[in-house]
Amino acid sequence: MGARYFGAAVQRKEDDRLVVGRGRYLDDVALPGMLHAAYVRASDAHARITNIDSSAALGVPGVIAVFTARDFGAENRPTAQMAPSPLLQQAPTWSPLADKHVCYVGEPVAMVVAETRALAEDAAALVIVETDPLPAVTDYKSALDPGAPLAHADLKSNLAASMQARFGDVAGVFARAARVIPVTLEMHRGGCHAMECRGVVAAWSPAGDELTVYSSTQSPYPVRKGIARHLGLDEHCVRVIAPDVGGGFGPKAVFYPEELSVPLAAQRVGRPVKWIEDRREHILATTQQRDQLWTVEVAVAADGRLLGLRGRIVHDNGAYVPYGLILPGTTVQSLPGPYALEALDVTLDVALTNFVPTTPVRGAGRPNAAFALERIADIVARDVGLDPAEIRRRSFVKAAQMPYPTGLNGRDGTPIAYDGCDFHQSLELALARFDAGDFRRRQTAARAEGRYLGMGIATYVEDTGLAPFEGATVRVDSNGRVIVETGAASQGQGHATIFAQIAADQLGVDIADVTVKSADTGVFPLGIGTIASRVAVTGGSSVLMAARNVRAKALKIAAVMLEAAESELTLEDGHVQVAGGSNKKLPLGALAARLEGIPGLPMPPGITPGLSDTAYFEARQTTFACGSNVAEVEVDIETGGVKVHRYVVAHDCGLLINPMLVDGQIRGGVVHGIGNALFERMIYDEGGQPLTTNYGEYLLPTAPEMPNIEIVHTQTPSERNPLGVKGAGEGGTIPATACIIAAIEDALAPFGIALREHPVSPQRLIELLADKG
Repeated sequence: MGARYFGAAVQRKEDDRLVVGRGRYLDDVALPGMLHAAYVRASDAHARITNIDSSAALGVPGVIAVFTARDFGAENRPTAQMAPSPLLQQAPTWSPLADKHVCYVGEPVAMVVAETRALAEDAAALVIVETDPLPAVTDYKSALDPGAPLAHADLKSNLAASMQARFGDVAGVFARAARVIPVTLEMHRGGCHAMECRGVVAAWSPAGDELTVYSSTQSPYPVRKGIARHLGLDEHCVRVIAPDVGGGFGPKAVFYPEELSVPLAAQRVGRPVKWIEDRREHILATTQQRDQLWTVEVAVAADGRLLGLRGRIVHDNGAYVPYGLILPGTTVQSLPGPYALEALDVTLDVALTNFVPTTPVRGAGRPNAAFALERIADIVARDVGLDPAEIRRRSFVKAAQMPYPTGLNGRDGTPIAYDGCDFHQSLELALARFDAGDFRRRQTAARAEGRYLGMGIATYVEDTGLAPFEGATVRVDSNGRVIVETGAASQGQGHATIFAQIAADQLGVDIADVTVKSADTGVFPLGIGTIASRVAVTGGSSVLMAARNVRAKALKIAAVMLEAAESELTLEDGHVQVAGGSNKKLPLGALAARLEGIPGLPMPPGITPGLSDTAYFEARQTTFACGSNVAEVEVDIETGGVKVHRYVVAHDCGLLINPMLVDGQIRGGVVHGIGNALFERMIYDEGGQPLTTNYGEYLLPTAPEMPNIEIVHTQTPSERNPLGVKGAGEGGTIPATACIIAAIEDALAPFGIALREHPVSPQRLIELLADKG
């Protein structure tokens, strides 16, 4: 069958174009007559708008219009909920522009449209917004207390929803436990900080009945649906295109107010309008993640096994609920993690505050759950005097228990059951690669020299391949080239490469002869989005199914044209050939040309026109990736500085379509998690004013801080999709923060320091050391 691409470290097809500057990102979109927009954003965390004076801005030459909520009329109503849930008690969503109130710093209040971006920004600075400040909710931990101020003046409380994860005999398990250990953990909010910020370009047809929107989004189809519903248009009249997107990480999956206000402005001025988010806007207004407080108890057996967990989580959802309960929901549904708990009773309360909303960032709520569970395992290990690895060995779900029902249900009400996870194996592989015994010898020697090394471990499990579906069309053109069309949008993951690998294998062609088109609602009719490590499973399986059908069709038409039985034919190197040494063969292009139709010549009986097929893989069950991480750090007790020396990942995401791309995803995810552990902290003052609005204040990990990340793969095929794959995009991030924090705590064990939070800055470590004298 020629070259086999599945499983090979094929170079990315995208890179030849991107590295020479031929990428087309949102800011590269230039349309005739295009205008530029800039926003006036709220400077109050919570206030009543009393007046907006735009007269000075309108007097600037080159300014075309200034829009406020009043100018958009009835179309300035709140957006529809992207992910409705019956658990939502209150679900305020944002409007294109704030109307009577502002509810977080950065909320768009007015919009200036001008001939250039510079003019628009200068004019925006002249718009005067008068407000009466209102009490702001700036402490999510007390937001649900009686008498707390309201994040929205027209709501009855700050409780958006209450969720519960419960199974087993909780009272009985805690009653017979040898120990019950209270644990309080706090995880601080941060952002996504993709290399490319958000942006929108909108253009209406001359007749005004069709709208084209370019958006740097992960989810062009939900954006199309949101725009069409809000503006009262048929979906086929709205085309959403995601061009090259420079990173997404979750927040770019959200339907934002700018994706409505830019089309509304373009409609009113009669010209295309472009808006590009600057970095300060990104820090202020793009959704964030991770503020959670866990107040729980863990039940422990006499041998140290984790038996049960109970308690409460408070989750800061910010001012609005644009993305339903996906983020808090994935927190509780990630329990009990890799642990075979006998009982669980955890309530998660979703609090509204006067901060930018929180939505999934790489891993969604899974890093929160992993941080809590892995910190709990380490706390128990210290309390009972066992090695942290041994606590895990005694508490893990066993491979023989697969498929393992966790005791919880998914969003659709069906039981969650892990498949193909061997937590013991992943832990031992990571420890063996790390050589834990050698580390302990080095740690002892280093302490004698006044140096403090630490080792941390963390294990995770991740649900991937999220329902309901993705689809793909595979088509052979008369020139013999293969076209793959799909709705699955890419933000740098390498989708074009893996889809081409799958199609090339099935059709026996060179991967260079496969072209992938994606993320354009005008090219492919339906899609969901690139979220939750789902595209390899759903999109990849769709490509496989469609390519298999095209292969079968090629053999069928070739049998007619070559006057041979299908069983006698082979498909290799772009040709269908009669086996057995015959010279009779036809190129795929000739078969495609025949099925494109010849005037006056009937189609062969039983064969439909076109050498193409469209398939949708419907994910009926999620498949679970898993793994263990081990890190080595060194803490400078004089400065509080932390250096990560080594990082080992043992990872199982099923069969690897392209090991090089998987390794890239894992390494990127680990870096993201290390950033969450050591650097990234979005800080606000008591009035809700952001204090970290640039990269001198909000720190990100850079290359000098990163270790070499060593990866050991296990490939356990999933039986829940035809490719046997599992998702890989978030697995690096999910356990990384817990792993680094555990290593720091281990390094500082001689001082008795316990870490129950992240991130931990040098200043924080110095404070903790000072507290210990």
